[in-house]
Amino acid sequence: MFRIVGYMKLYRVGERRKFVAEVPALRLEHAIERVLSELGSRHKLKRSHIEIVEAREIQESEISKPHVASLLNLDRVVA
Repeated sequence: MFRIVGYMKLYRVGERRKFVAEVPALRLEHAIERVLSELGSRHKLKRSHIEIVEAREIQESEISKPHVASLLNLDRVVA
């Protein structure tokens, strides 16, 4: 589990907005890629408008979002 902290530049509004994302991933590079992809898709941002300030691995006890913590307790995924 990784926590990514940074700023995104909303060019329509002309402001920088802080974001904190908790992402399950095997490697830090995968977590950063997922955050860039999701923010770009959700807010129509280019990657150059997203600035990552901090990216680090966190323990299960540090997770602040309950829906992310529940993902770690899954035994299997059924489609």
